[in-house]
Amino acid sequence: MRQELMSLPKGLADDVSRNLVMVARLIDEDPEGAYGYSRIALRLASRVAAVREAAGFAAYANQKYSEALAEFRAARRMTGNVDLWPVMADCERGLGRPEKALDMAGAPEVQKLDKPGQVEMRLVAAGARRDMDQLDAAIVTLQSPELASNSVQPWTARLRYAYADALLAAGREGEAREWFAKAVESDKDGSTDASDRLAELDGVEFVDALVEDENEAENEAEVGVEVVEAQDIDSDIDDDIDDDVEGDDDSAPEVVTSEASAGEGVEIVEVDDSPDAGDKAKGDRTD
Repeated sequence: MRQELMSLPKGLADDVSRNLVMVARLIDEDPEGAYGYSRIALRLASRVAAVREAAGFAAYANQKYSEALAEFRAARRMTGNVDLWPVMADCERGLGRPEKALDMAGAPEVQKLDKPGQVEMRLVAAGARRDMDQLDAAIVTLQSPELASNSVQPWTARLRYAYADALLAAGREGEAREWFAKAVESDKDGSTDASDRLAELDGVEFVDALVEDENEAENEAEVGVEVVEAQDIDSDIDDDIDDDVEGDDDSAPEVVTSEASAGEGVEIVEVDDSPDAGDKAKGDRTD
């Protein structure tokens, strides 16, 4: 790539280089950001094969398969290199053309690929078979000396994982578990989720500690709200009682109890202490 950029004026080459560095840095964690930088590099130097290739991978990471395929084809025309053949075939799959991907898997270009490229092409071909619901054919496609080898290569984990996944899709759970376990053994950098798939087959359920802590915090917050609301209600009741007590005065009717009714209930008698009431009482006694 550096040699290609040397064909550009120094200032322009520096700008293009910085954008390509950002594409490589962000493409896994922030595909959209990487895509944005790739478009800048493409506007600056569209005639540089490395720029077209980077733009293709950024578009591919964002599932813009038509755009990615166009960029890969442009890069291949500029260099004559066949290294991009497998990813070009996978773009055909992404565009809903698995038959085209299979045609590319049988093309003479595949014989010019290095070993990693041939393994990648095999993975794409197996994926195309699965796209066409040809599960048994997908399994056979992945059966190869590279799969059977005990040596661990950069592609070993992905190849074993794809084989296990195809077996599981075909209902061969026991064999799938065996190959997921082999994928775990060879997946030193965690490039697959083989360990999770293996745990699922073994009936192990994982709980996200962070989510559990958040749920506990939410429950505690809800309890806190209920306590506060209860305290508010109690406070309101106390205020009402205080208001009733403060509202009492000497003018309120006197309440007495009848001793004769003790043990049988309490008779409440309201005594009217107005002057007229006294005269009425005398009149009653006179009568």
